[in-house]
Amino acid sequence: MNIVMAVILCTVVGALGAIILVAASKFMAVEEDPRIEQVTGCLAGANCGGCGYAGCADYAKAIVLNGEPCDKCAPGGPKAAAEIGKIMGTQVSAVAKKAVVQCQGNKDNCKPSYEYKGIQSCAAAAALYGGPKDCSFACTGLGDCVKACKFDAIHIVNGVAVVDQDKCTGCGACAAVCPKHVIMIQTAGPEKPVVMCSNCDRGPVAMKACATACIACGMCQRNCPSDAIHVTDNLARIDYDKCTGCGTCVAKCPKKIITYPLKKNG
Repeated sequence: MNIVMAVILCTVVGALGAIILVAASKFMAVEEDPRIEQVTGCLAGANCGGCGYAGCADYAKAIVLNGEPCDKCAPGGPKAAAEIGKIMGTQVSAVAKKAVVQCQGNKDNCKPSYEYKGIQSCAAAAALYGGPKDCSFACTGLGDCVKACKFDAIHIVNGVAVVDQDKCTGCGACAAVCPKHVIMIQTAGPEKPVVMCSNCDRGPVAMKACATACIACGMCQRNCPSDAIHVTDNLARIDYDKCTGCGTCVAKCPKKIITYPLKKNG
């Protein structure tokens, strides 16, 4: 008899507990903005972290709750950004982000200053006298960016990193690990030129270090009709807010280091 009563008592207590929990969940539940699920569905689902968040779900919450920009999902590209923009009621640029290596200091153009035999890491090599190339600003060429890329979109070719634009999602992982900061994430699109050099030495020094260095001659600056390019710290730099993509700087550069790297025809 005692056993039966104990079973009945436990059943009643369990049932009451369940009722209380159900009631509490309804009264104390925090409603989630339905747009979070909608935005999550628009994202690529790669959870690559390129947006700066741990995963797609966290990024979706940040968009809806904190007003984070809609175009940070590199794998999803402009399509995902446009879909999210519709949900959020904002306009988003349709230009895809792409990585560009602002260095042409390969083995033919930039000679080694010493023979490096250390750890095969750009970060380690860069810490030793600025790296093993004559140009201390050059791509080290040991592949930290290759290891960081989850999309097999960047490889070392003849001693310098080269981006496969068809595979690149513009996530920025390569740029984040580059110790020389020669990888930029181009957001201006293929119709805008890029200065394919990062050397900030004076012209004679830069020219001696690399055959494809910017020599800070100022021809681009003097001839740009939009005042969109200036030589600062011995290096030509483009203001993409002003740049019209006219190509004058490309034509005038005597070293031919201003190009259209994102154009299919080069």
